[in-house]
Amino acid sequence: MIIVPSDKVLLLANWDSVAQTREKGFFEFEFITWMAWTWQTAAFFVFIAACLFLMVMWEKKVPGGSPRRGILGLDTTRGDRLFISLLSAAFIHLAWLGLVGVILWVATIISFLFSIVVFRYF
Repeated sequence: MIIVPSDKVLLLANWDSVAQTREKGFFEFEFITWMAWTWQTAAFFVFIAACLFLMVMWEKKVPGGSPRRGILGLDTTRGDRLFISLLSAAFIHLAWLGLVGVILWVATIISFLFSIVVFRYF
């Protein structure tokens, strides 16, 4: 016999409730249920889409697709520098998670500052 303290609520489901359908919310889609969609995940994808949109607008306004030689000696375009920035941000966040913990605001600030350096000097 399991005794549950009165301040804890134990919710159990039986087999009858497994097959019951429930009403779906506005943002619930069948084709993306494999992913853990949180507001942070949605913000990430909105940020990527916004970066791509802003890069297109920047290129339309100021055409300048010619490569530029940076401090590493690589010829990079704006798109290359965006890719390097996003990939570096992923590695900075993974390193931060592994070394420090789950408070990612500092890693985000470091990533943003590194992106400025990449766009300015790479």
